[in-house]
Amino acid sequence: MTGIWYIVGFGVAGVSFVFLTIGAAWLISHRNRGDVHKGLPYESGIDTFGDTHGRFGLSFYIYALLFVAFDIEVVFIYLWAIAFRSVLLGGFVSMLLFVGILLLGLAYAWRKGVLTWR
Repeated sequence: MTGIWYIVGFGVAGVSFVFLTIGAAWLISHRNRGDVHKGLPYESGIDTFGDTHGRFGLSFYIYALLFVAFDIEVVFIYLWAIAFRSVLLGGFVSMLLFVGILLLGLAYAWRKGVLTWR
């Protein structure tokens, strides 16, 4: 029965941390209080020109998703390399299969033109 109280306590701590962080950010955030120039974007002492809220192209998001996907696989390969001596032949074959599937996915993305910069 005491195990459930740990879970409830962690849940309450997590939810309260989220709301306290949002509240603290709201309290110390920059608010425009009458001066129009305070809210303007500013960089390197030069006033901006054009639309400062422009959208990024979709290709940036695709590159970011590919980076995250392959970054997570690198973590899996690193953990496998740490335990390499204990996985024996079955672990080695399964990692070769895993890397092969990754390379197939990369070849598919390359063939579809996802990795070309436009």
